[in-house]
Formats: sequence, structure tokens, C-alpha cells
Amino acid sequence: MNDDESVLLHTEGHILHVTLNRPRALNALTHSMVRIIDEALDQAAGDDTVVAVLISGAGERGLCAGGDIRSIYEDARAGRRASVDFWRDEYRLNARIARFPKPYVALMDGLVMGGGVGVSAHGDIRVVTERSRVAMPETGIGFVPDVGGTRLLATAPGELGTHLALTGRTVDAAGALLCGLADHFVPSHRLPDLVQALSRCSAPAEVTETVRRYAAPAPDAELAAHRAWIDRCYTAGTVEEIIERLADDGAPEAGETARELLALPPTSLKVTLEAVRRARRLDSLEAALDQEFRVSCRAFDGHDLVEGVRARIIDKDRSPTWDPARLGDVTVGEVARHFQPLGEQELGLAPAP
Repeated sequence: MNDDESVLLHTEGHILHVTLNRPRALNALTHSMVRIIDEALDQAAGDDTVVAVLISGAGERGLCAGGDIRSIYEDARAGRRASVDFWRDEYRLNARIARFPKPYVALMDGLVMGGGVGVSAHGDIRVVTERSRVAMPETGIGFVPDVGGTRLLATAPGELGTHLALTGRTVDAAGALLCGLADHFVPSHRLPDLVQALSRCSAPAEVTETVRRYAAPAPDAELAAHRAWIDRCYTAGTVEEIIERLADDGAPEAGETARELLALPPTSLKVTLEAVRRARRLDSLEAALDQEFRVSCRAFDGHDLVEGVRARIIDKDRSPTWDPARLGDVTVGEVARHFQPLGEQELGLAPAP
């Protein structure tokens, strides 16, 4: 076990267990946790006695609710840059998980949001349950989907990913499977038996087969029933046009979504739409993470992230004042500025062209 008990590490059989251990904070990630996980994966990759890694969350509420938003708020308010260093290491961890040479099994039980998606959905064996609630809710706090989320959402069928990116809405297990954020549905009461069975695996192929044995058919995805109006509306060229199509579509859910989007920060919406569409054209997760790092750094220096966290997490008045407050006041140049290279501060995961 490591000295910092925010992440518990132990081996059962040939499986390295990584348990996020901040249940009172919904296992929200800190910089220390990212470093511990990264070091553990580095050691496991070179350890022939470890055939797979299993990540889960302590407590009953979920795997991980994301990054420690309160610390980001305090960092920005104090004029520090620790959050940028955190993102740099977090995104590198996301890339490591995606390229990990052994089976990486993520138990996405309960709440899985933001950074929680980053430490799970890039794995190659992703398990959801009837309790799973998965989301990239960044626009609601004046931020933009990160941790490789723009690439994950960009590759979802049709415009489902665009819808989830802009609204920040939560999907259940079936929705996560539909959108490519998960691979297997395992009823939560089977998880203890699954974990025990995994501990008896002695080869990577056995890990995959074991998860399949415990999997069951997932319930129908409610999101699939809304696919028609989502695909009709989100192919529009701008956020303004998307909202106009939603308002005029005729489906009650579309109209509700239009009203929901109008309450979100205009800059976050426009930058998010651009980020997802650019991610579709990128050729790797690493390139998407490089892009997200630029966007995150620019958002950190802006007004809306601090204001969004204040309204949602700190004061909880849910009455943010966005700047600018209207979609029409967010210029093309301001959106483009979020994607400009950072010079020597680049994340630099993708090879230079």
C-alpha cells in the first residue's frame, strides 16, 4: 500500500487492484492520485507476474466524480498554476491507460464523470452496471470536455456525442454502451464474484473471457429513442443554429434541450462544439489530448470556469453570470484563440507533424 491512502494498491493472484479511495469526495481525483496511478501502471507494465489491472472506486456511490473542482477554483482564484500541472499529468495518464500493454479493466459502477471517464473509458475492458451514470458535464461549470472526452464523444454514433458534450447530460449503462464509452453490462450484484474470478486468471485472454462470462444483456438505451431529433438538430454548423433547430423541431425533448443550452455558458458551448468537431479530424487520442490541454489552459485563464464552479459547487446559488452572456457576443476569433499552440508549454503527446 502507498503512503497516500487516496489510492489503494494491492495484488490478488495476478491482478493489480487500483482503488480510488476518497469516498466522501466521490473519489474525486487529486494530483497525488494521478501520480500514484501512473507510477503503479509503470511498474505493472514491467512486472511479468501482473497480467491485468483492475480499477474501481471505494464506497457505494461511484468510481469517480471527476477532478477535484474545488481545488481548481481555489487555484485560479489565488492566481496559481497548479491546475495546469495537474492536467498535464492527468492527460498523460489518460494516454498511458489507452496504450497500456495488458488488460485494463474498469468497473464503472455508480457515478463516473469527467476525470472518472478519463481513468476508465480509455481502458480496453470497461464494465457498467444498472447503477452507472456516466457524463462529461464540463460545460455546466464553464469548462470544456477534456481527459480525451472530446475524442470519445466525437466517435459516438451520429451526433450523440455532440449532444452529450454540449449538454453535459448523464447516460445510464445502456447509453454508455451505445455511445462507445463502455463494453460490457454486468449487474452490480455480480461484481464481487467477477472480481474473485478475475483473481484466478493467469493470462490476458482469460481476463477478457471472464468478464464476458459475467456479462448480461443491457436494458434498452433510452438515448436511442431520441437519436432521430438529435441527429437532425446537431448537424447544424453553429451553436445558434443547433439551438434554433432544437426549438423548432417539434419533439418535446428537443425543445427542452434548447432551453437547457441557452442557460449554459456561451463560450464553453462554442468552444466545445469546435473541439468535438476538430477531434473527429484528429488521428489519435494523443492529438486530442494535446488539443484539450490548449483549451483547458485557456479556459483556466478565463472568467467562466471560476464563476461556474462558484455557482455550482462553492456558493451553490446556481445563478452564474457568464461573460460574455450571449452566444452572439462570442466571436470566431475568441473560439479560435482557445486552440492556438502554447509554445514551450505544449503537452506534446502526439508526434510533431
